Amino acid sequence: MKVDFNKLERAFNPKCLVVVGDKRSSNYMWLRGQKNFIGKLYSVQIDPDDIRGIKELGVPNYSSLMDIPEPIDLVIVAVPRAIAPAVLKDCIAKDVAAAQFFTSGFTETATKEGIEMESRLVKMAEDANFHLIGPNCVGIFNPRLGVRQNAEQYTGIEGSVGFISQSGAHATNFSREGHFMGVDIKESVSFGNGVVLDSVDFLEYFAANPEIKVIGMYLEGIKDGRRFFEVLRKVTADKPVVIWKGGRTEEGERAISSHTGSLAMQQVIWDAVVRQCGAIKVTGQDEMIDTMQALLYLEPVKGDRVGIAGGSGGQSVALADIFAEAGLSVPPLSQQSYDELLTFFSLIGGGFRNPIDTGNPNRLQMKRIMEILEDDANVDNLVLSITARMGTAEQLENDITIMSELRSRTSKPLMVILSTSFAPGAVKQSGDIIGKLQDSGLPVFVTPERGAQALHNVFSYFKNQRDD
Repeated sequence: MKVDFNKLERAFNPKCLVVVGDKRSSNYMWLRGQKNFIGKLYSVQIDPDDIRGIKELGVPNYSSLMDIPEPIDLVIVAVPRAIAPAVLKDCIAKDVAAAQFFTSGFTETATKEGIEMESRLVKMAEDANFHLIGPNCVGIFNPRLGVRQNAEQYTGIEGSVGFISQSGAHATNFSREGHFMGVDIKESVSFGNGVVLDSVDFLEYFAANPEIKVIGMYLEGIKDGRRFFEVLRKVTADKPVVIWKGGRTEEGERAISSHTGSLAMQQVIWDAVVRQCGAIKVTGQDEMIDTMQALLYLEPVKGDRVGIAGGSGGQSVALADIFAEAGLSVPPLSQQSYDELLTFFSLIGGGFRNPIDTGNPNRLQMKRIMEILEDDANVDNLVLSITARMGTAEQLENDITIMSELRSRTSKPLMVILSTSFAPGAVKQSGDIIGKLQDSGLPVFVTPERGAQALHNVFSYFKNQRDD
């Protein structure tokens, strides 16, 4: 099939969107999900009981796609499997740009009926060169336009991330968790079984969009390995691609067969090829979000040496271990830095070998400490560790100001590790701190392990770019 990017552009940025088959029994999940859609929204439903509820939502309903009086950019199909071919036939006849099939029960069931029905859909779509997304997927998310995969996703915000997911749950969870950490979606797609449009088609499409700066992928399998890896190598030369592969274990492979019916690949082969293509491999959602946050907020990471400040004695030891075990270096500072620190640093309850254990007396000198680390020739990356807890609001505001000012002038990558207790109010305070730091262009990581792994991933990416 020849992919038409103009049709995909219409589907991801629709002016007219139609939901086929939404029902009262599902609380009209798809129509409610599009309540903030800024284009024209229509419904197709023939059940009188369901139609009454659709009218109560204020959505115009028709008995057929063919009756809708304007061109259609995207159709969301939520009908039983047996009806799917009839809906696809109307989509083709109406010259719809693309349709996403939430409908499931195909190859992933490993039944004769499911396999035959999927083959029928594929033949119809390929014969008509129709852009079918899915089936067994939640389709497209465009927060700027209010096109959502479920009603819990945000709208009215435009990010710079493209996310491609074989799993609907991972697509929606990533969008919500990523949003909290400042990783916002430009466009996202869950493609499910991927029987017509596959991951590589969306990868090429996102790569061509200059507003997408980073691409993330959750994959369970690929259909055309040669094409996928050729495209991946080409894309990573221009923008980062972060890949989370599901089914890394025998147990995971079994789960894939009943989820999307994808064919598995030996993990050792997958890892080697992904690395050779210049993509970044991650093993879960948290690492995906953290790595993307580092790519979006950090200056290019040119070295692996880290200067760390802000922890107590025991915390400093732990920070040194964590960053070193992640494959980074926590080196001694230069003699010039030590000489300057000795002019004011209180060694009572503190120490400055690196990490710099500030202790209580030295917290008031944090601005000067971070400036010394910034100027140190042995330091490539700067890390400040802070803790959110009640009673330290003034110091936290001071730390935020210091880091914001430093971010505005330094060329060294700069990040914050934010530790949070579960004391009343501390979690909310953490959310406020994260928001303020992100507004200043600073990445924030909620554990040192997550921050260290993200920094290592991004350092490896830039190193591979330089070596190629």
